[in-house]
Amino acid sequence: MSVVLRLARAGARKMPYYHVVAADSRSPRDGKFIEAIGSYDPNQEPAKFEVNEERWEHWMKVGAQPSETVAGLKKRLKKIVAKA
Repeated sequence: MSVVLRLARAGARKMPYYHVVAADSRSPRDGKFIEAIGSYDPNQEPAKFEVNEERWEHWMKVGAQPSETVAGLKKRLKKIVAKA
C-alpha cells in the first residue's frame, strides 16, 4: 500500500474547500482516507493553508509522498512563515 498526502475536495459548488489527507494511492480523490491532517481554503484572501506539522512529519517518516499540489502549498507556507 502506497500512502499519498493529497487534497480531498469538500464545500459547495463553486466554493471549494479542501482537506489535506493521508490516503491510499488507489483510493478515489474524495473517497476513503486514513487520516485528515490539515485544510486548505482558497476562498479566503490570502488563501488559508493549515497542516498539523507533527502528523505531517510522521507520514513523511513512514514513506508517504505528497502530491505536487500539496507539496507546492507546503513550500509556499514555509516562505510565508520565514518572512514573518
